[in-house]
Amino acid sequence: GGPSRRFPAAESRGRPDEEASVRFSDVIASALTQIRANKLRSFFTLLGVIVSVTFLVAVVAIIQGMNAYVRENIAGAIIGANSFQIRRTPINFARFSDDEWRRAQRRPKIGPRDADLITAAIPDADAVSLQSGWPTPQADVSWGNRTLGDALIFGVTAAYQVVQDYRIGMGRPLTDIDVAERRPVIVVGAQVAATLFDGVDPIGRDVRIMGERYTIVGVNASKGRVLGQSFDGFVLMPITRFEMLYGRRNTTTISVKMTNATDVAPAMRRAEEALRVSRRLRPTQENDFSIETSDALVEFWKTLTRVLFAVLPAVVAIGIVVGGIVIMNIMLMSVTERTHEIGIRKAVGARSQDIQRQFLAEAIVLATLGGLIGVLWGWALASLVAQFSPLPARVTGWSVGVALALGSVVGIVFGVYPARRAARLDPIASLRAD
Repeated sequence: GGPSRRFPAAESRGRPDEEASVRFSDVIASALTQIRANKLRSFFTLLGVIVSVTFLVAVVAIIQGMNAYVRENIAGAIIGANSFQIRRTPINFARFSDDEWRRAQRRPKIGPRDADLITAAIPDADAVSLQSGWPTPQADVSWGNRTLGDALIFGVTAAYQVVQDYRIGMGRPLTDIDVAERRPVIVVGAQVAATLFDGVDPIGRDVRIMGERYTIVGVNASKGRVLGQSFDGFVLMPITRFEMLYGRRNTTTISVKMTNATDVAPAMRRAEEALRVSRRLRPTQENDFSIETSDALVEFWKTLTRVLFAVLPAVVAIGIVVGGIVIMNIMLMSVTERTHEIGIRKAVGARSQDIQRQFLAEAIVLATLGGLIGVLWGWALASLVAQFSPLPARVTGWSVGVALALGSVVGIVFGVYPARRAARLDPIASLRAD
């Protein structure tokens, strides 16, 4: 019953130059028609692929965003732009074996004498500072009946403010005289001033830290927030005064700031040479100190994210395989349902390879569509994470390309068997099917 349909496979005989292009467009159109005719079934068929691709795009976006954020914001904020640090132990200690770590703990401490040595070795440096190391102590800062809890307390020399590119919003910075005379003066971050002195000029006010009084001489301009945490809840005090309060730290660090990024590497070599000579290290002996730029911090972070990248393929692969199996089963069901249609197509001239190409194209289009939807969902999820959480997210072109390629590969791998089964159906038996 009904008008007969004319198939390109029969119409295009005798036109070999047009056959491939006509058949390709008709195959894709037919595949899309099948998907539109079974929207709900197609959606649930693709759910495994969609979820896997969404997870892939969103997680990679968050990891890449974090990598960029650490590189562009956190690393520079901790070490400083165009700067390097001289430490007793390296930032990236995760790569150390237990023996290496024990040897690192026996290294001599970094102190004022080393800072003076570096200053003499690098006279063209913008600034050479000495600051208390990790872990940074925290303390309550109180004024009157107001208290800011867990402010970060840094002991620094005056040059530290230059290394970190701090800008004074009110008052003055710390000076070398403050450090030399162990003065009980501090420079506070914008959050400390805003919390304790809302509407009041904080300059010249005395606050209490660890039971001692300190006079605020300056307030730094706001540095903003990093991953949802304020970078303005800190107190800078002369390192000499800091050591009176907390003792000398095992992790005291020297920071050196150069005018240009190209000056950093030569300055690091000069600093290394000066320290090796000062410590009388032989050419065969390894350094008993570490010299690092912000790249070391970035590399340390990337080491942590590699764990996620190692787990990610396994999780995505499980979802993709499950989605592919579902696609294969649905395509086998489709072959069974369309047995009569296959018989008609073969009767009017369609070859086995035409039938195989048709069903394989439907599987590929179906899986690729799932990949595309997954990319859009992943992009939307990454955007929501970036907007409503402190985690940054950056969708990268390679993750989108991998996601779309995964969809096509799933269609090819899991669509071959149903397509071959459809192509092998006997036309006479197919026409008899109901």
